[in-house]
Amino acid sequence: MSPTVGLPADADELRSLADHQRALAGTVAPADPAWPRRYARLLLAADSGAIIVALAVAYFVRFFAGGEIAGGAPASYVAISAGFALLWLAALAIEKSRDRRIVGVGMTEYGRVWTASARLFGAVAILAFVVQFDLARGFVAVAFPAGVALLLVGRYAARRYLQALRRRGRALSRIVLTGSRAAVAELVAELARNPLAGYVVVGACIPGGDPAARASVAGVPVLGDLVDVPRGVHLTGAQAVAVAGSDQMTSSVLRALGYQLEASGTDLIVAPGLVDVAGPRVVMSPAEGLSLVHVDAPVFTGVRYAVKSLLDWSLALIAVLVLALPLAVLAVAVAVTSRGPVFFTQERVGRNGRPFRMIKFRSMRVGAEAEVDELADLNEGAGPLFKLRDDPRVTPLGRLLRRYSLDELPQLFNVLRGDMSLVGPRPPLPSEVASYDGRASRRMLVKPGLTGLWQVSGRSDLSWDEGLRKDVYYVENWTVLGDLLIMARTVRAMFAAEGAY
Repeated sequence: MSPTVGLPADADELRSLADHQRALAGTVAPADPAWPRRYARLLLAADSGAIIVALAVAYFVRFFAGGEIAGGAPASYVAISAGFALLWLAALAIEKSRDRRIVGVGMTEYGRVWTASARLFGAVAILAFVVQFDLARGFVAVAFPAGVALLLVGRYAARRYLQALRRRGRALSRIVLTGSRAAVAELVAELARNPLAGYVVVGACIPGGDPAARASVAGVPVLGDLVDVPRGVHLTGAQAVAVAGSDQMTSSVLRALGYQLEASGTDLIVAPGLVDVAGPRVVMSPAEGLSLVHVDAPVFTGVRYAVKSLLDWSLALIAVLVLALPLAVLAVAVAVTSRGPVFFTQERVGRNGRPFRMIKFRSMRVGAEAEVDELADLNEGAGPLFKLRDDPRVTPLGRLLRRYSLDELPQLFNVLRGDMSLVGPRPPLPSEVASYDGRASRRMLVKPGLTGLWQVSGRSDLSWDEGLRKDVYYVENWTVLGDLLIMARTVRAMFAAEGAY
């Protein structure tokens, strides 16, 4: 018989829950239910500023570059711009781009900004055609890309601010977990590994089992059974309840729990157990009242991958042309500051296991590879990688090049040759690949990258397992928009020099 969701009546249980709440008071961040409203106001201000600037730039570029329009004097476009701004903000609101459940993490927020903007301009273009209004094409051609770019930059800046708050234990939502001990423990570990998701686990409710064995699970106090969830939410001040796997969590029990949490405005989250699967690959579909979760297969071929390859080649060519002089200066500097060749080439393994020669500026003395065995006892890396923060083989100039990742710029030529991508997994050595298991081998389903999640997430400071996890996550969830954002984050990572040695 399925358990019913209610409130605990036993006084000892209530005292136990109160004891848990007092124990939690000094160990977790204070509940801050107002942060979503404050952050939404910040996003509204950032969006408004981005849209106003974009429309102003479009106005001046179009009308002060010379020429009048057939639809009226430029002054009329002040009113048109004001209407555009209001409609743009409305489109972002309708698309729920400021929903607290998506802001701060993942790609969904950026995707909704793009979708709202594209739909608005598409609708305006259709309306202008229907009513035969001669909308200045130059105005639209500037306003749309400038607006989207500024909106995304503003959202990224706001996200950095939110993440900084969360690192300091602020702007967090308290969450209570319920499910089997194993499922709850796994979810606790995932939330601990992703603190920027903004949840702090304040308790768990474990259905069934021996009450004497409920002291804690994965370091989280157990607040009671399934029936104790509403009371646990009240005592801990939780803003959300996450349901993990459990045989006792039937559809009727889940529905009843939702009814009880509804009155208090507490979010009900169902954790499907999909670890390292990005939102764009997850599709919900109804089937006669039953919600089904579809997980799309990763994309490694087809039009999307062709677009990625074209973007790689185009941006790499532009980068080589723009950086031609700095590259020449660095080449001369390497040549005159230490004995040996300017470039260091090494065999790496690319897509589908195809070997290639990766190019870098030489940052070590000649013969450095032969000295690895002598330094093996000093290895600070885990897994098959050799890492040494103060590597004596690195030249003085090489240390500077590595600090700002300048030694990797010649890999732009690898991108032009088709061996590498601008964004992708770290290019592995053949010796690493020899020790790969099935999961690690998925790294080679796409081209290795000049940069990637590993580079913008700590680089050499990452453990082998964490670096592998980020690479596989990228391989299975990449998008063109995600690549562009990683490129933007790479610029910051280069100047911050985090994990570069």
